[in-house]
Amino acid sequence: MNPANTQRVLSGMRPTGRLHLGHLHGVLHNWIQLQHEYKCYFFVADWHALTTHYEDTSSIADSIWEMVIDWLAAGINPGEATLFVQSRVPEHAELHLLLSMTTPLSWLERVPSYKDQQARLKGKDLGTYGFLGYPLLQSADILIYRAGLVPVGEDQVAHVELTREVARRFNYIYGREADFEEKARNAARKMGKKNAKLYKELRKRYQEQGDAEALETARALLSGQQNITIGDKERLFGYLEGEGRVILPEPQPLLTKASKMPGLDGQKMSKSYSNTISLREDPKDVQIKLRTMPTDPARVRRTDPGDPQKCPVWQMHQIYSSDEVKTWVQEGCCSASIGCLDCKEPIIEAVLKELAPMQETVKHYQEDSESVRAIIAEGCEEARREARDTLEEVRQAMGLIYR
Repeated sequence: MNPANTQRVLSGMRPTGRLHLGHLHGVLHNWIQLQHEYKCYFFVADWHALTTHYEDTSSIADSIWEMVIDWLAAGINPGEATLFVQSRVPEHAELHLLLSMTTPLSWLERVPSYKDQQARLKGKDLGTYGFLGYPLLQSADILIYRAGLVPVGEDQVAHVELTREVARRFNYIYGREADFEEKARNAARKMGKKNAKLYKELRKRYQEQGDAEALETARALLSGQQNITIGDKERLFGYLEGEGRVILPEPQPLLTKASKMPGLDGQKMSKSYSNTISLREDPKDVQIKLRTMPTDPARVRRTDPGDPQKCPVWQMHQIYSSDEVKTWVQEGCCSASIGCLDCKEPIIEAVLKELAPMQETVKHYQEDSESVRAIIAEGCEEARREARDTLEEVRQAMGLIYR
């Protein structure tokens, strides 16, 4: 893989409106860290929302802006990451169409989430092309930016693997230029005599001796070249490894930890379970929700000892509390020296402290909604520039550029 691509990360979220603590701890904290380490593209997946909610689109527009405001309030920085809306970059749709011409139907039907969601959402008519094809649209989302890393949980690795297969098949079909070797050698000469000679030596060491260090050195050499085209770089990367031209680099999954944020009932925090605390929750409501959380059912009376492992509140202590506080909870609960309300107070304090600065930022963006739209407009333009470059290479490889 081109090392430059491993520095690019792509991730998206369907527009669900205002976000909750589950989103913050499950996705946004990870995004915040990634934006400091990689070139990140974070997008609103509004087309993906249509795959399961095509019959009612009335809330999508408002949900987009509400969600983006929460992104910004949580710490997603448009100066470090590119934020955009999927449907504002139509190149996604064109690449999806072109990839659909070479993607076997069976590949889509075997994606685990295809049948899982059909079973889970029995009340919806999901016998549509859009629903069947949404994993391929995800592939187009990734490949249009030549992203090398895609942050996913273990249940989403299959989608990245599909993308790798789609890219591999596309490269195999369209990367086999009749005069590939000649074009690759010409491309090497454009790097200058010294670099061309070094590239040739490194390629020979890798192909004849299997020298992995030579391969990495050659990849780094190519990534630093400023005076050759993207197409020439792709040829040289492919020529280096004894393959054809690499038009669409294969991405790798970047495994993320599953969110440990429980809902108010101990289940996964989700709007569908009505067990959430939103990032904009009124402080009084936060206190009420947390104080009325269910606890260990064995603690019927204040004097009854409990077991923190059986209490949803204990799960929240794992996220918010220091070791000292957790020890206090363990000892106090098991000995009945503290009550359930006592146990909840540190959580209430920690959640309110976490939400306060975000809620101040939300107010700022609510009062200045034009700045939010400007951030997205700028991000969409930047995303389109990158997407156009990729699509130009794809069209050229497929023979779809007519002069």
